[in-house]
Amino acid sequence: MVAPILPDLGTEILIPVCAVIGIVFALFQWFLVSKVTLTAARDSSPNSSGKNGYNDYLIEEEEGINDHNVVLKCAEIQNAISEGATSFLFTEYKYVGIFMVAFAVLIFVFLGSVEGFSTSHQPCTYDQTKICKPALATALFSTISFLLGGITSVISGFLGMKIATYANARTTLEARKGVGKAFIVAFRSGAVMGFLLAANGLLVLYITINLFKIYYGDDWGGLFEAITGYGLGGSSMALFGRVGGGIYTKAADVGADLVGKVERNIPEDDPRNPAVIADNVGDNVGDIAGMGSDLFGSYAESSCAALVVASISSFGVNHELTAMLYPLIISSVGILVCLLTTLFATDFFEIKAVKEIEPALKKQLIISTVFMTVGIAIVSWIALPSSFTIFNFGVQKAVKNWQLFLCVAVGLWAGLIIGFVTEYYTSNAYSPVQDVADSCRTGAATNVIFGLALGYKSVIIPIFAIAISIFVSFSFAAMYGVAVAALGMLSTIATGLAIDAYGPISDNAGGIAEMAGMSHRIRERTDALDAAGNTTAAIGKGFAIGSAALVSLALFGAFVSRAAITTVDVLTPKVFIGLIVGAMLPYWFSAMTMKSVGKAALKMVEEVRRQFNTIPGLMEGTTKPDYATCVKISTDASIKEMIPPGALVMLTPLIVGILFGVETLSGVLAGSLVSGVQIAISASNTGGAWDNAKKYIEAGASEHARSLGPKGSDPHKAAVIGDTIGDPLKDTSGPSLNILIKLMAVESLVFAPFFATHGGLLFKI
Repeated sequence: MVAPILPDLGTEILIPVCAVIGIVFALFQWFLVSKVTLTAARDSSPNSSGKNGYNDYLIEEEEGINDHNVVLKCAEIQNAISEGATSFLFTEYKYVGIFMVAFAVLIFVFLGSVEGFSTSHQPCTYDQTKICKPALATALFSTISFLLGGITSVISGFLGMKIATYANARTTLEARKGVGKAFIVAFRSGAVMGFLLAANGLLVLYITINLFKIYYGDDWGGLFEAITGYGLGGSSMALFGRVGGGIYTKAADVGADLVGKVERNIPEDDPRNPAVIADNVGDNVGDIAGMGSDLFGSYAESSCAALVVASISSFGVNHELTAMLYPLIISSVGILVCLLTTLFATDFFEIKAVKEIEPALKKQLIISTVFMTVGIAIVSWIALPSSFTIFNFGVQKAVKNWQLFLCVAVGLWAGLIIGFVTEYYTSNAYSPVQDVADSCRTGAATNVIFGLALGYKSVIIPIFAIAISIFVSFSFAAMYGVAVAALGMLSTIATGLAIDAYGPISDNAGGIAEMAGMSHRIRERTDALDAAGNTTAAIGKGFAIGSAALVSLALFGAFVSRAAITTVDVLTPKVFIGLIVGAMLPYWFSAMTMKSVGKAALKMVEEVRRQFNTIPGLMEGTTKPDYATCVKISTDASIKEMIPPGALVMLTPLIVGILFGVETLSGVLAGSLVSGVQIAISASNTGGAWDNAKKYIEAGASEHARSLGPKGSDPHKAAVIGDTIGDPLKDTSGPSLNILIKLMAVESLVFAPFFATHGGLLFKI
C-alpha cells in the first residue's frame, strides 16, 4: 500500500496552522468593524470617499437631522439589546451547566459499568486478538470530550452573539453613507462568527485527539470512540440554545407583531412598542447563538462519525495518521477557501445598489463551492493512499482515493443545491413567494393554505439531493463515505455562517434605525439588507438540515457497527415498533416547541396590551414603554419551556436502549431521521415564505406588490398573520428538529457499549 504524499509531520503542522489563520482572520475582521465608531465624530480618512459607490456624506446632513443625537440613540439601543442578550445567555447557560455536569456523571457511570468498572485491559471490540484499554478509560475520556464539546459549543454561540450585538448599530450608522458600506459591516461581522466557530471547533478537536493519544498510544479504536463525546457535548448545548433561543425570539416577535402591527397599526420596530427590545434581543439569542451552536454540533458529529469508522478501517489498523485525519484536513482547507471567498464580498467587488446585495451573497455560496471542490481534489490526492479499505458492517471494503473525493464533492454540491432550492422557495424575487403574497387578497386563510403547500413542495428537490448523495457516497465508501459527504457539506461552514449571521445583524440594524428615528431613506436601505438576510437565513437552515440528515445517517452507521448489529431488519417486530415510534418523535417535539412559543407569546401579548391601555402618552410617543418587563417575560418563558423538549430528546435513546435494546433503538433512529428531515425542511421554508411575502407587500417594489399594499391594508394584515404563524415554524420547531435527529444518533453511539451489554431489559424478563 502506497503511503500518502503528505507526511505525518505535514498534517501535524497543517491542521493547527489553518485553525490559527482562521482565528487571526476573524480577529482582523472584528478590528475592521470596530473602526466604525459609535460616536458622532466624522470619518475623515482620506481613502474613504468613493468606496462602494458612495461618498461619505451623511443623509442627515441634507435632511437637517441632528447627527449627534441619532448616534447617541443608536449606541443606547445597541447597549440595551446587548445587555438583554447577555443576560439571557448567562441565565440559560447556568441551567445548561447543571445539566452538563449531571449528564457527564451519567456518561461516566454507564460506560464505566460496561466491564464492571474494571481497570484491567480487555480484548478489542473489532479484533479479539488484540488487547485494548479498559472500558473505564473510555468512560473517563468520553466524559472529558463531552464537557469539551459542550464548552466549545457554548463559547461559539456566546462569541457569535457578542459580535452581532457589537455590529448591529454600526451597520445602521454605516447605512447613512450607503448600502454598500452597511453591507460590508454586517457581512464582516458575520464572518467573525463563522471563522471563530470553524477554527475553534477544529483546533479544540485536534488538540483533544493529540492529548488523548498520549494515553491511548496504538489503541486508535478506543481513542476515537472516546472522541465521540465531543460531538455529543456540542449538540446537547445546541439543542438547548436552539430551543431556548427560538422560544425567546418568537414569543417577543409574535407579541410585538400581533398587538403593534395588527391591533395598533404602528410600524415594525416602533419604539412605542414595549416588546421591541425583546424582539431584537431574540434575533441574536435564537438565530446567532442557536445557529452557531447548531452548526458547530453538526461539524463535531460528522468529524467524530468519520473518525470512528476510519479508526477500525485500514487507516486506524495500519496507524496512518495523515489518512486518519483526512476529515480534519478537509475542514482545514475549508477555512482557507472561505477566507479567500470572503474577500470577494468585502474587497474584490463593490456593492453599489440594493439589487446587488442578494446576488453578492449567492456568489459567496457558488465561489466557495467551486474553490472547495478543487481543494478537496488536492487533499484527496496528497492525504490519502491510492487504495485502502473501509470498515463496512464487519467486512473491509476496498476504496480508491478518487472515490472518496467524489463522496466529499457530492455532499458539497448537494449542499449548494439545497441552498438554491431553499432560496427559490423563500425569496420574494421568485414566483412561489409572490403567489403566497397574492393569496393574501382573499384573507389570512388562503395565505396559510398557499404557505403550507409551498413548504410541502419545497421538500422534494432537497430530499432527492440528499438521497443521491447518500447513494453515491455509500456505494463508494460505505458509512465512511456518508460521514465525509456530510463534512463536504459543512466544509464551507465559515462562509455559510457568515451569510447566516448577516441576516439577524441586518434585521437588528433596521430595528435600531426605526427606534432611533432615522430617516425613511436609511430605513429603506436597512430593509433591503434585511430582506436579503431573510433569504440567506433560510439557506443557512437548509444547509443545517441537509447536513444533519447525512450526519445522522453516518452516526447511525457507526452506532450499528459499535453495537455489533449486522443487519437492521424492518420486518422484525423489535425494529418496526422502533421505526414507527421514531417517526412520531419529531411531531411530538414540534408540538411541544410550538405550544411553548404560543404560551410565551400569550403572556407577551397581554403585557403589551396592558402597557398600551394603562400607560398614558404611550401611543403619542411622549412616554417610554417598560421594555424590561417584556424582556423578563421572554427570558422566564424560554428557560422554563426549553426543558421538556430537551428532556424528550435526551431521554428517548436512554429509555429505548435500556428497556428495548439496540435493535429497537436502531429503528427509532431510522424513523426519526426519515420523518424529522421532511418536517424540518417544510416548516423552515413555509415560515420563511410567509415572512418574505409580508416583506414583499411592505416594500412595494413592483406594480403587483403595490396593488396589495400599503402597510395596514387588508392583504398586508393577512400577510402579517401568516408571518406570525410561520415564526415558530421557521425559528423554533424547524431548526431544532435537525438537532433532534443528530443528537439522538450521537447519544446512541456514545452509549452503544452500555446498551449492547446491559440493554433490552424488557426482552430479558
